[in-house]
Amino acid sequence: MRTQLVTIHDVARAAGVSPATVSRVFNGGKVTPARALSVQEAAAALGFAPNRVARSLRKQRSSVIALIIPDIENPFFTSLARGVEDAAQRTSLSVVLCNSDEDTEKERRYLEVALGEQMAGVIVAAASQDETDLGPLTDRGVPVVAVDRRPRDAEVDAVRVDNHHGGEVATRHLLQAGYRRIACITGPEGASTSEERLAGHRAALSAAQGSAAAADNTYIRHADFRVEGGRVAMRELLALPEPPDAVFVANNLMTIGVLDALGEAGRTRPASVCSPSATSPGRRWCGRRSRPSNCPRTSWGAPPPTCCYSAGTAACPRCRPWCCAQSSRSARARPGPPGPDRP
Repeated sequence: MRTQLVTIHDVARAAGVSPATVSRVFNGGKVTPARALSVQEAAAALGFAPNRVARSLRKQRSSVIALIIPDIENPFFTSLARGVEDAAQRTSLSVVLCNSDEDTEKERRYLEVALGEQMAGVIVAAASQDETDLGPLTDRGVPVVAVDRRPRDAEVDAVRVDNHHGGEVATRHLLQAGYRRIACITGPEGASTSEERLAGHRAALSAAQGSAAAADNTYIRHADFRVEGGRVAMRELLALPEPPDAVFVANNLMTIGVLDALGEAGRTRPASVCSPSATSPGRRWCGRRSRPSNCPRTSWGAPPPTCCYSAGTAACPRCRPWCCAQSSRSARARPGPPGPDRP
């Protein structure tokens, strides 16, 4: 037998108030505490659930926000999702998590869904600096916040770090430690984080070794911000006639691949591996020569690449927000300069 749907009028009768009062209670309007409690108790007893579709039609906006991230397997973005969800819950918003896989077409479809469903807002880590188009949302007044990456020319609020400065400080630290053939494994071409960290790396090389060294692409590799991308890039660097003696890796997951490649080759050189990360790179990687430590996570940001750790050295005590590699075989690494939080 079909159960009769409980309506706002049923709740009003049970609570002894008007339907308008019930509506104000469930839509955040001004109601005395006593009446609000009466309505909530009546609704609970009757099993009443507000009609969110009708509410969205009245408000011309739902109580759902979209979080679009490029890689759900990356611990940085899963921590970010946790932070967003926690904050949304405090304001009675729900979150729909969308994984774009660094695919601008997939991302575009998610943006269209957010617009079509009249979502309350969108938080997006853009798949591409140049191809991600937030215009259809902003033109219709949908609140948009870019996080980690900001599409070029997008007039939206953004939560980001100074990636250029981070790449520059990290590479400068390696130079000060005496390394000269410093490689950079960065992310996909077109991603703002990739390009900015690489630009910072080049700036440090230019200041120390001249513009010719900065423009040389021998030790530059673009990968996919994932484990396998870091592994492949490091193998290529190790196969060079004169391999690098240090490497700056532009995110946490690629660092796992880099350390894997070094372990496969039976080498602890390049001796210094510099990697920015807000989270531990993951416990699933474990090598005999060095291993990632279980460093703290953050919910919103990630430390900029301003400190280094060395494969085959003990963890730097000032790398609290960073992934650090440890080994029982060797001495403590030279501490890197402290910096703000981010991966």
